[in-house]
Amino acid sequence: MFIGKHLVAGDWVAGDDTFENAPVSGNVDRFSVGTPEHVAAAVEAAEDAFWSFGYSSRESRAELLNAIADHIDARGNDITAIGTRETGLPEARLIGERGRTVGQLRLFANHIEAGEYLDRRHDVALPDRLPLPRPDLKMVQRPIGPVAVFGASNFPLAFSTAGGDTAAALAAGCPVVVKGHSAHPGVSDIVAQAVLAAIRQCDVHPGVFSQVQGGNRAVGTALVQHPLIKAVGFTGSLGGGRTLFDLCASRPEPIPFFGELGSVNPVFLLDHALQNRGTEIAAGWAGSLTMGAGQFCTNPGILILKEGPDAESFVATAAENLAKIGPQAMLTDGIASAFHNGTATMSEVATSVFCANCKGRNAGPVLLRTTASGLLANKALMHEVFGPLGLIVTVQNEAERLAIAKSLEGQLTCTLVLDAEDTDAAQSLVPVLERKAGRLLVNGFPTGVEVADTMVHGGPYPASTNFGATSVGTLSIRRFLRPVCYQNMPDALLPMDLA
Repeated sequence: MFIGKHLVAGDWVAGDDTFENAPVSGNVDRFSVGTPEHVAAAVEAAEDAFWSFGYSSRESRAELLNAIADHIDARGNDITAIGTRETGLPEARLIGERGRTVGQLRLFANHIEAGEYLDRRHDVALPDRLPLPRPDLKMVQRPIGPVAVFGASNFPLAFSTAGGDTAAALAAGCPVVVKGHSAHPGVSDIVAQAVLAAIRQCDVHPGVFSQVQGGNRAVGTALVQHPLIKAVGFTGSLGGGRTLFDLCASRPEPIPFFGELGSVNPVFLLDHALQNRGTEIAAGWAGSLTMGAGQFCTNPGILILKEGPDAESFVATAAENLAKIGPQAMLTDGIASAFHNGTATMSEVATSVFCANCKGRNAGPVLLRTTASGLLANKALMHEVFGPLGLIVTVQNEAERLAIAKSLEGQLTCTLVLDAEDTDAAQSLVPVLERKAGRLLVNGFPTGVEVADTMVHGGPYPASTNFGATSVGTLSIRRFLRPVCYQNMPDALLPMDLA
């Protein structure tokens, strides 16, 4: 099913060393280890490809995106087979994620054909204006050049080789160099095969896409610091992302680093909703918290509610529902170890309500609780523990609830669960929460991220490194474009999107 090499400008290239994946079952597979030399060859080919791809028609780029989607679907069974072994994710999740992946490729194809993203503007010349004439001015968004994309551990398809970052960059006209994630090299390999098949079908310059697998930190460093790379897309840990962010900023030519790093996605359960629907909400929260072993960046890790009998009933019901959920395999041994360590650390400063006590690569639900004063006194409780860990925080009054909202770091999402009688209380929270998160929800849970024109998947730091960007939805194409103004430019010299 897989080749086990790097894809560099249309060629499958090996290296001197290999590494193994870590499947939850079955035999291990071996893959070539990437080097800075592989990166350099890929980036130089991407720059060469930009001189044609960056000036290609929107229709031809849409054709490529649709072809990639077709070839991924054609390899669906192989992707699912190796994906379940490498990640431990169930077949249904991988099939659903593949649908999301090809769906966003096709969404970008339609988006660029419509052309609205170009934000075309024209100020006509005013030669008779006094005291000075105005020149003819035209503006359009143009692609920035080669883009580096880092595959994510928790989404082997939707945020990896041909995921949202790659789709947005290619749609913009930017060649892509992917650093494949070592958690799922087999999936990445097969998807790269699909991309190459589409490139050949559409007769596109092969340098428009390359993928380098494995390798140590020197490979990632070489990629983000290569002078021909003009932007970086990343989804991963706060520590790893911050390191890459600093490397991008320290270059002789600093470049934007679009990193989605971490979020606890707080849920504010307001008083009347708690009283009227507490049992139902507790079950829904437990299900969202443990979906995919809690390995979603939008996992609702903290829930805030007012103390009292209804709160105690909510805690008991949530624990009861969590106890019904069995252990689940985590994506990697490293992620599982970090979850177990994070659980132990959090349990030292919060009260344990329920703990499944799983070991090794498996993880089970963990429920902790604290008070508003405990949370505000120990900001470590607001740090993300990647996995099925939930923290319930009880407040005495609306003032404490508002104090928690104001103390939050940047988030991907904030959620309000309310009934009509809670509207006044919600009105005091919304102005605070919209400064904290990229997406505000009412009466839902944030683990479903719609791929659409209006979606914002980003937020203030540390949720992401650029609060004005999103990594999901068509707005994400703006990360890889820049506005260019053409003054008194003859039509023959204008880009085709303006001529």
